Amino acid sequence: MKIFSKEQIYSGDKITTERQNISSTDLMERAGVKIFNWIHARMQGAQVPIHIFCGIGNNGGDGLVLTRHLITHGYNVHTYIINCSDKRSKDFLINYDRVKQVTKTWPTLLNCSDDFPEIGLEDIIVDAVFGIGLNRPIDEWLKNLFKHFRSSKAFTLSIDIPSGLYTDRPIVDEDAAVWADFTLSFASPKLVFFLPETAQYTQEWMVLDIGLDSDFLSTTQTIAELIGKFEILPNYIPRHKFSHKGNHGLALIVGGRYGMIGAVTLACKAALAAGSGLVSAYVPKCGYVPLQTSFPEGMVLTCDDEQMITSISFQTQPSVVGIGIGIGTHAKTVSAFRAFLEQNKSPLVVDADGINMLSKNKDLLKLLPTQTVLTPHPKELERLIGVWKNDFDKLEKVKALSKEHNVIVVIKGANSITVFDGKLYINTTGNPGLATAGSGDVLTGIITGLIAQGYNALVAAIFGVYLHGLSADIAAFKHGYESLIASHVIDHLGPAFLSLLKKTKETEESSQSKEK
Repeated sequence: MKIFSKEQIYSGDKITTERQNISSTDLMERAGVKIFNWIHARMQGAQVPIHIFCGIGNNGGDGLVLTRHLITHGYNVHTYIINCSDKRSKDFLINYDRVKQVTKTWPTLLNCSDDFPEIGLEDIIVDAVFGIGLNRPIDEWLKNLFKHFRSSKAFTLSIDIPSGLYTDRPIVDEDAAVWADFTLSFASPKLVFFLPETAQYTQEWMVLDIGLDSDFLSTTQTIAELIGKFEILPNYIPRHKFSHKGNHGLALIVGGRYGMIGAVTLACKAALAAGSGLVSAYVPKCGYVPLQTSFPEGMVLTCDDEQMITSISFQTQPSVVGIGIGIGTHAKTVSAFRAFLEQNKSPLVVDADGINMLSKNKDLLKLLPTQTVLTPHPKELERLIGVWKNDFDKLEKVKALSKEHNVIVVIKGANSITVFDGKLYINTTGNPGLATAGSGDVLTGIITGLIAQGYNALVAAIFGVYLHGLSADIAAFKHGYESLIASHVIDHLGPAFLSLLKKTKETEESSQSKEK
């Protein structure tokens, strides 16, 4: 699903009115009716007080359309106009007059010095104060109004975006925005729904299709895309009947030191479970027995040192190398890492201490192959790009790193974001159970295993993040969040793949049925 910018949404509105030969008021009516239908389907005429707070721009106009339809269907509606300016939009004024035509009780004008209306715990608040066009800090009275919403504990529904949020920058004061229980967003979700600092302002969201021009929606290139099952399916390549292990590549996992062999074991198992035909581990000698014992499906190579990797040398040419897991940052390891990068010809996935070594030795970034995948956790990312001021600053810094060195960066989080070529791919799977030791090692193994099979690096990163989260979601139903461990994610990769395979078969059967 595409995530459109504010400017693109405005452009889409304009294109739609021109190509469909409708007015902006007609488009606003369409949006308001969609909101009404959503509410009506859930309330079925219940007489719970509904408090609709309207600004004097187009978001407020949407709220007035909703008001009119709720009134004509007999709902208990109380509408308030935030009367703090004289700059009313044309469509707001048109719909303000239309409300007057269906009720003798006109909306209440709230001046920016008035007391706030009483709102009960069981009431419903509809926030139609500001939309995506907000570009300035709000005043103290509005901030207190939003705090009043929150303190009432009433269910709060925001239209398009919680009022007070910007689409392209953070807010400074958490009281300066509405804390919505649900947001009905037009055309696409907003980027701020998925960033750690702003996601808290809406617990849930849903996109309403308001009939924007289909050609605009399909051809417009966006800087962000939301990744779900239907975005993944076109990239999924099921195995063919006559395939053998040689068709699916050799993944080599390089890492480990004394006391950290478990990380390599997890990555190796994940690479194999993700579909790599062969998996080898390259570890110090202390890892030989543990890996041969715990991972009988794999092959184990060792360097000459007993406790750490001091050289990286192997005879075979792997399809991909995943490096850095548990490897440490000893000077001898850094030297081995540098020598490896200088002669390596395989695609790379770099994680953990591999990223830490890049952070301390920035010249090594120039040695990375094109489209190397970096999978840092937040602290490792900070070491790599420096401290960021906010989530938007973080995204800009990561995009700059990605562009300068032509690398793919996975920003791990509740909605992990894969960054490449200036574009953001936002994941929709995963849960808090992934906040556990070893889950990052598993992700590295999954991405490495996908590249081994022939997936290009960007697809492997996006697909790998999705599978990692989906496996954790499936595992959480059995183990819960607290008891979820990294091994469970590996164990449930099979069901995650099966869920995609099932959908693929359903799609093929549906297509065949239509052809008949």
